[in-house]
Amino acid sequence: MPIGPFRAQACLGWCKLKHSPTLPSLLDIIRSAPEPIITIDSTQRIVMFNPAAEKVFLYDAERAIGANLGMLIPVRFRKVHAEYVARFQSTGISKRSMGAGVPLWGLKANGEEFPMEASISQVKTPSGVYLSVFLRDITERQQVDQALRASRDELTRLSNALLREREQEKRHIARELHDDIGQSLTALTMELSQLEAALDPRSAGASGHIGAMRNLIKSSFTSLRRIASDLRPIMLDDLGLPAAVEWLASDFISRYGIDVKIHVDIGQRKLSTLMSTTLFRVTQEALTNIAKHAHATNVLLDLYCSETQCTLTVQDNGVGTTPEHLAKALPKRLGLLGMRERVRLLNGSVAIHTCANRGLRLEVIVPLEQSDSS
Repeated sequence: MPIGPFRAQACLGWCKLKHSPTLPSLLDIIRSAPEPIITIDSTQRIVMFNPAAEKVFLYDAERAIGANLGMLIPVRFRKVHAEYVARFQSTGISKRSMGAGVPLWGLKANGEEFPMEASISQVKTPSGVYLSVFLRDITERQQVDQALRASRDELTRLSNALLREREQEKRHIARELHDDIGQSLTALTMELSQLEAALDPRSAGASGHIGAMRNLIKSSFTSLRRIASDLRPIMLDDLGLPAAVEWLASDFISRYGIDVKIHVDIGQRKLSTLMSTTLFRVTQEALTNIAKHAHATNVLLDLYCSETQCTLTVQDNGVGTTPEHLAKALPKRLGLLGMRERVRLLNGSVAIHTCANRGLRLEVIVPLEQSDSS
C-alpha cells in the first residue's frame, strides 16, 4: 500500500518508532490488522486507509486517501457523524466507543450499506490532531442474531401452542370424566338403591354386599373428582380464577393439613383464559412443591391484579434452602421449569427468595397488556 502525501504527513507526526531487527513498524502492524483502521486529520480527511478497510469498503487506498470520511457513511448519517467526530475532537479524550452500543452504518463503494461497530481515538502531534477509527463489520453477527431471534420466536410460538393444546386436552378429559364416568357411577348408585329395595329384608348378606358396593362407588366418585380437578378444575372455566384458587387452597388444606391464608383480588377485569390458566397452574405447582419439600405448617397465598399486572405471592414457613442449593436444584425440578416457561410466555417474571430454616417465597409478576388478545 503506497504512502500518499496525506499519509506521509500523518506518519511524520506520529508513526515513528524506535526500530530493532525484531520490532515491526507501526505501519506493518496496521497493514496486517484484520479489521479496518482509518485515520483522519482535523478536517476529517482520510490520511490512512489499511488493507482491511480496502477489503470492507471496496475502495483502493489511493482513492480513499485525501477524501472526506463522509464518503464511507450513508448520506442520512453524515451530518450527525461529522458533528460527533468534531465534538470528540474538542473533548481532548484519547479514546471512546462510538454509538454507545448501537450499530453504526458504513457505505461501500458499490452503494451497499452494512452495520458496524467502531471506536475512535485521537493523538495530538506537532503537525496536528489525528483521529483513528477502528471498525468491525458486524453484518454476519447481526444475521446470526436475527436467526437466533427468529428461532426463539418460533420456539415460543410452538411452546405456547403446545401449552394451549395440552390445556384443551386436559379440559376435554376432565369433562369426559365428570360427565361420562360420573354419570355412570350415579346410575350404578341408583340401580343399587332399586336392587336393595327389591331384596328380602331378611337377606342380610346381600344387603352387606350392596353397602360395600355403595361405599366403593362413593370412593370412586371421590377419586374421579380429584383426578378431574387435578387435570383441570371445571370451576376455572365456569366460575373463574378466584373461585378456582380458593378451591385449590381448600383442597390443599384437606389433603395435607397445612393451613393456608388466602387473599385474592383481581378487580373487575376479566382475565383471559391463558392468563387465568397460567396463574392457576403456577399456584398449583407452588402448593405441590410445598407439600413435597417444605415441611411447612403455614402458607400465605396472595393474588392481586392492578390495572397493569397480576402479582402472585406464595410464601411458606418451611425449612427453606440456601440460594446455592436452589440454583443447583432448579434444572432438575421440571415443575419449576414448566412454571417459568408458562410465565415467560406471558412476558412475566418469576422470583424465588429463600433462606435455610426461614421458608421460601415465590413471587410471580405477569403484565396484563397481552391478556386481552391471548
